[in-house]
Amino acid sequence: MSERPAPILLDSLDAAVDLLLSRIRGPLKVGAPLGLGKPHRLLNALYARVENDPSRPLHLCTALSLDPPDGGKGLEARFVKPFVERHFGADFPRLAYVQALRRNALPAHVEIEEFYLQSGAMLGSLPVQRRYASLNYTHVARALADRGLNLIVQKVARSPDGSRLSLSCNTDLTLDTVDAHEARGLPRPMLIAEIDPELPWLGGSATVDASFFDVIVHPPGPYPKLFGLPRQPVTDADYAIGFHASTLVRDGGTLQIGIGALADALCHALVLRHVDNKGYRAVLRALGSAAADDTSLAPFAQGLYGCSEMINEGFRRLVECGVIKRRVVDDAAAMRRINAGGASAHDLAMLEQQGEFLHGAFYLGSPEFYEWLRNLPPDVRRGIGMKRVGEVNELYGGDEALERLQRRDARFFNTCMMATVLGAAVSDALEDGRVVSGVGGQYNFVAMGHALPDARSVLMLRACREASGRVTSNFVWNYGHTTIPRHLRDVYISEYGIADIRGRSDEDCVIAMAGIADARFQQGLLDTAKQAGKLRGDFMSPAKCARNTPMHLQAALQPFRHNGALPDYPLGSDFTPVEQRLAKALAWLKANTATRGGKLRTVWRALSAKALDREAMDRMALGSPRGLGERLEAKLVSLALHQTAAK
Repeated sequence: MSERPAPILLDSLDAAVDLLLSRIRGPLKVGAPLGLGKPHRLLNALYARVENDPSRPLHLCTALSLDPPDGGKGLEARFVKPFVERHFGADFPRLAYVQALRRNALPAHVEIEEFYLQSGAMLGSLPVQRRYASLNYTHVARALADRGLNLIVQKVARSPDGSRLSLSCNTDLTLDTVDAHEARGLPRPMLIAEIDPELPWLGGSATVDASFFDVIVHPPGPYPKLFGLPRQPVTDADYAIGFHASTLVRDGGTLQIGIGALADALCHALVLRHVDNKGYRAVLRALGSAAADDTSLAPFAQGLYGCSEMINEGFRRLVECGVIKRRVVDDAAAMRRINAGGASAHDLAMLEQQGEFLHGAFYLGSPEFYEWLRNLPPDVRRGIGMKRVGEVNELYGGDEALERLQRRDARFFNTCMMATVLGAAVSDALEDGRVVSGVGGQYNFVAMGHALPDARSVLMLRACREASGRVTSNFVWNYGHTTIPRHLRDVYISEYGIADIRGRSDEDCVIAMAGIADARFQQGLLDTAKQAGKLRGDFMSPAKCARNTPMHLQAALQPFRHNGALPDYPLGSDFTPVEQRLAKALAWLKANTATRGGKLRTVWRALSAKALDREAMDRMALGSPRGLGERLEAKLVSLALHQTAAK
């Protein structure tokens, strides 16, 4: 293969747009990475140029177009807006096309097609819902070749001498997309890299020669902050799910996790298992887990190998605490000997020098997480390998025999919104077809859980949800849309326990799944199953299932909340201490004003509330309220702070 010419170097975003518009005639078919690797400023410059020019149609294929919260109205705005300005920075470049999508105001000649969405953010966007592409993550490169891209843009990090670039946060699809075009004999898309000095440098397979790109643009500073994903508080239900899930993880095994509070809770449980095994088992006993006395749940001696499409906050903590430490090498013969306990001196030296303990296809997290990546010690940095998504999310994207050896005792943990009692999962969309997020890699990991002989696929969900004052079960008899079919059922976990339903009959599935549902909804599920002929008529729910209530769970975990074993923010918080108090108070207020009656009762109680937390009131700009509206808001916040402080 002939060497590629040196890239064109630019220091202006406008110059980069001028160049691409002069090189590409006709419609622009653009690909951009998901999440952090999306060059916001370059995309905004391009969008500004074509927004009012129908002669230059733009079709953008991407995913996870990250956008900070806008703050809403009333008390929410008082809390969110100062946080957003501090956390994201006043100069954070919001994507212009996202703002147009939110307003349903995208120009007719501009098409935005995404395969994964910021969760729940685009339910009301008609262009997004119409042009959503439902794709397994590993099928995206193929789909992009179907569309015949003529431009790929990506944010990158640059080595000090400028000869190498790191795809850093997004090794997932760029290389595969270029290869997919070339394999079909399609022209290679024009590739433009935007240098971001804020982006952490990761080497190894994340690096490419500068000549991989046709254009490298290094715009002048100041450079906006990287998008920081705010860390959320972990509830009692989240913790219970995380601790139940942790009992399935084997020392020396492989770990994949998703994102969100359930994953945070699981990571905290694994850390506690390793650094405070006695305290860990005490939590399990309080939850009534039969695994509390399992001798295999000792601190991690061999440690785990992390292999997950997304590297996030939880993996940082697991690496720091010595849970993620089992190294693998890209040598099947060596891995075979290592797994059998017969590693040679050469194998051990290879593990030490070349071994990696964490593989991912993209990363996303908090500002603290990015700072950790920037300042990794060399030996830790060498242990992290960023890979193509096809290598991480399935067994067939690279060397299958090698990956089977590396991924021993794999546990694939993902979340879902709902589950049927016959074992199907609802993870990405509502019954009417509106997309909440996307399939992403979930199907791949579920399928891999069945393809590997000693692996398990674990789907985690909260037993119920509350909206507008109404509690609804997340375990249902049937649903008009499913993400994971019932024939791939394996393990489900709620705050009330584990349902192992792999290979089980329908009747056994119903009994197991109803057994981890909220007690208020169990009988309805069982009655429906009996009516459908899926459950014997004389079946009675075990007495222990009556304890599946939030009150019982809260009482069980309350001592561990008080002694600090189960903190609200186990992986750290982006909120200040006063904001943490306010977040809890505003959540209480939202729950207690969800209905008309609840709102009236709460307002009545608030009228006699006293402002005892001056710092919190000042943070909400309600320390000296003016007018009736502000005085009422101050009273409501004071009541909520009092109620949650008492808890």
